[in-house]
Amino acid sequence: MNRDLFPDQRDIFQPEAQRGGYLPGATAIGVVCKDGVVLAAEKRVSYPGSTMVLSKLGKKVFKITDNIGAACAGFMADMDSLIRTIEAHSRLYNLESRKPMSVRAAAKLMSNILFGRRFAPLLTETLVAGIDADGTPSLFVLDPAGSVLDDKFACAGTGASIAIGVLESGYRDGISAEEGKKLVLNAMKSAIARDAASGDGCDLLVITKDGTEETFMQVSQIEQMSL
Repeated sequence: MNRDLFPDQRDIFQPEAQRGGYLPGATAIGVVCKDGVVLAAEKRVSYPGSTMVLSKLGKKVFKITDNIGAACAGFMADMDSLIRTIEAHSRLYNLESRKPMSVRAAAKLMSNILFGRRFAPLLTETLVAGIDADGTPSLFVLDPAGSVLDDKFACAGTGASIAIGVLESGYRDGISAEEGKKLVLNAMKSAIARDAASGDGCDLLVITKDGTEETFMQVSQIEQMSL
């Protein structure tokens, strides 16, 4: 059995240098802006230990509710399963309470699900972001064991070490959603250029108090808009 594709569950908590990597190649990015949030992920699907690109159409950015979205890096089946579960719980919460689920509540629920599966983990790194009813935007970062941290900007996946430098240099408090979108595209352009496991375009989700905007961009469009 290929341990790169099917790692021993005990291996995932060891340093990545020791286990040789367990997540498929990907780059997911999230940024908090003064008037909303921006989430993005590229489209390429490949697996550790393999030079084959399995798909150029992988969807790793998800609209969970009208005010919450997620971007993931990991196994496609695991991220799909996790997102479907959160979507179902958020609908039930809305029906029972007559109000939308907050971003923090969605992140905590996802954390509880992942922690409950820690001995048979869902192999996905997840960025959950959105804007609450009072207009406050927020972003949370989760690992496969359910750890949850809030931040102003974050990256996940094999291209994260490249993209985070662009975010660090370009982010500032009070950035607008339009400026955040351009910053995310700059970071994604760098990740796609330098990380062989990332590429084939980018899905972008912008959430503001006025609604959500989902966009797909080709690599050539990313290069033009990020200039």
